[in-house]
Amino acid sequence: MEYISITNDPMVARLFESAGIHDVMVDLEIIGKQERQKGLNTVISCHSMDDISTIRNVLTQSNLLVRVNPIHAGSKDEIEEVIARKADIIMLPMFTTAEEVAQFVEIVDGRAKVYLLLETAQAMVRIDDILSVKGIDAIHIGLNDLSISMGLDFLYEPLIGGIVEYICSKIGAHKIKYGFGGVSRLSRGKLILSEHFRLGSQMVIINRDFRYYKESYEEIIQAVDMKHEIDLINEYLESLVTKDAEYLESNSIKLVAEIKSQIRS
Repeated sequence: MEYISITNDPMVARLFESAGIHDVMVDLEIIGKQERQKGLNTVISCHSMDDISTIRNVLTQSNLLVRVNPIHAGSKDEIEEVIARKADIIMLPMFTTAEEVAQFVEIVDGRAKVYLLLETAQAMVRIDDILSVKGIDAIHIGLNDLSISMGLDFLYEPLIGGIVEYICSKIGAHKIKYGFGGVSRLSRGKLILSEHFRLGSQMVIINRDFRYYKESYEEIIQAVDMKHEIDLINEYLESLVTKDAEYLESNSIKLVAEIKSQIRS
């Protein structure tokens, strides 16, 4: 499993790296985000270009992932600067068409890995056309904005009814790496991790709950042993290798029931 975590704090980035986080993300996305997520318990990162260089200078093993803005008039200049600051991976959010994806791939031009953040209903419907674009390295399904785009009531609601499973099967058929959503500590996330395993997910974002919503280095190390918690998740995922399809399907049914209970409450 490839773990992604967001920070612009160099000390926290080093902590993430030592804990086994594969991709440390600097988040430049701001266009449309405040309006889209107004009133929700989400974070607008407000990271800067200088943060890319700061994090680049401290990472020795983890990849530097930069989430840019959706395609807009300034996309080429923005992406060129991100590449100049030596990002390993560039992620495009909120795309709706194959043409936007093709434009993104063309601008990156093989100089960094191309990750897509699939989080719109339009992109979901147009998934076949999007997957026909060459040069995509990975696709992460963003449950938060996808649920907003679909007019749903709860961020995990897309996992009900096989929608995420459908998208995963489409992506997997093209031999492209994929994942979805976020995960907390093992004590709070066994069912969702089991669903990741069942659906063949290879990547997940470590959410803020994982570190008890702490942001600074001092607060995080006092709140949680991140390496230990990552190790626990890895051990649990390894244990699922011995489980049969019936066990995984049973966990999936339990997860759906839990999601529905959250919606009702």
